[in-house]
Amino acid sequence: MASVKDVARLAGVSVATVSRVLNDSAPVTERTRERVLAAVAELGYRPNAVARSLRTDATGTIGLVIGDILNPFFTELARAAEDEARQRGYSVVIGNADERADLQDHYVRTLLERRVDGLLLCPTAEITSLVRDLVDDGLPLVFLDRTLPGLDVPTVRADGTAAIGALVAHLKGLGHRRVAFISGPALLSTGRERTDAFMVEMARHGLAVRPEYLESGDFQAASGRAATARLLDLPEPPEAIFAGDNLMALGALDEIRARGLAIPGDVALASYDDVPWFTHLDPPITAIAQPVRELGRRAVAALADRIAGGPVEPVELRARLVVRRSCGEPEREEGSGR
Repeated sequence: MASVKDVARLAGVSVATVSRVLNDSAPVTERTRERVLAAVAELGYRPNAVARSLRTDATGTIGLVIGDILNPFFTELARAAEDEARQRGYSVVIGNADERADLQDHYVRTLLERRVDGLLLCPTAEITSLVRDLVDDGLPLVFLDRTLPGLDVPTVRADGTAAIGALVAHLKGLGHRRVAFISGPALLSTGRERTDAFMVEMARHGLAVRPEYLESGDFQAASGRAATARLLDLPEPPEAIFAGDNLMALGALDEIRARGLAIPGDVALASYDDVPWFTHLDPPITAIAQPVRELGRRAVAALADRIAGGPVEPVELRARLVVRRSCGEPEREEGSGR
């Protein structure tokens, strides 16, 4: 079957221009319209379900599909996106994929039926046919926090490599040599990126990564607790545990406390993703903080540019390390000098 990309290639125009012609959503020259329609006829192109759902009139609404609404990171991200969208005159309709590809596609279809002007998507690991159709049919689309290989979609994300390096240096400076890592799912870009950065930074700082100190979870508290239990049951347990997100850190904290162990006296604990309640624990938790509100703001700005038909470049912000007492040092913010 011919795709909208095939039509665009034959007509010598962009995918967005083909969508404008087929949906009569923006003015194009008569000559361009004729070329597009001729290519449609020659290829026998028929718009699929996504194309049929593209709006013909702006609705002032954008869709946001997030990974897990119970994760404080995504909750804050949605709030930031909603605040920025309101400033720009948009309403936001939110769907919670619960890290499931089928639920993600369900909410995407629902949002298309509501004629959203564009879509912000924190994609699951799987490239579904519906997501591929979104790209092929030129719907204004921006990925948020995560990437999908092989899809040409602008992404707004934070790079945590430098912050992970700062954490490893911090742990080494405190005398910790046996450092364990609980990663997120390898199928998710965020899971892979954090694992790769941890391995690189451990090697760069001259610290060995013992295979038994590498655990994997699913960005949920239960998996963090189970992984921590396995780590603490080792004949030589780690001196420090780095959890790949805030919920797995919570699970790790539960297991450490259930065993009557002290943080950081018996085991140090650090988390990727900072959340407000980390500061209220005793001891407060050292964490890598992503610029969540800026991520939400920049994602909406990028989507607004796509809706307007303008070019959009990927956005990469930087996470930062926030040092507190859970690894053995008096509370201070990295780089603050306090």
